[in-house]
Amino acid sequence: MNREIRVREIRVIGPEGEQLGILQTPDAFRQAQEGGYDLVEVAPNSTPPVCRIMDFGKYKYELSKKDHQSRRHQKSTQVKEIKLRPRTDKHDLEIKVRQMKTFLEEGNKTKVTLTYRGREMANQEMGRAVMNSVIEQLAQAGTIEYAPRMEGRSLIMIVAPK
Repeated sequence: MNREIRVREIRVIGPEGEQLGILQTPDAFRQAQEGGYDLVEVAPNSTPPVCRIMDFGKYKYELSKKDHQSRRHQKSTQVKEIKLRPRTDKHDLEIKVRQMKTFLEEGNKTKVTLTYRGREMANQEMGRAVMNSVIEQLAQAGTIEYAPRMEGRSLIMIVAPK
């Protein structure tokens, strides 16, 4: 690495965190290279600028490890989808509601989609009745985040866990 180093005074912190004092940049760089470390500027706006002698590769590795560890402990919520039809039978609806309850207990949001086909669009009250029965059955398990609304040929609602 034959980079041109500007000569100026910098405050240097050693590899173990000890203060090495104010040194010229080439001297600090040479001292870092002799120890097998890198010279990293940590506070460029202070007077004089502060540089640390450290193993930069190891530092980046530890940062990525810490970031990965914090991501591991995060709980991500998913949106599970249940599809219904206006003429869904009573027993089938009970099974779907039971499935929605398990999704909500696991902490996932549930999107309920009721799709109309053909002439079913003329009798939208049937679909609304199905949605209302689903809302009643899910009253203890979750809260309605997005009330039933028409989007094209579908009636859509989102239920979030309590």
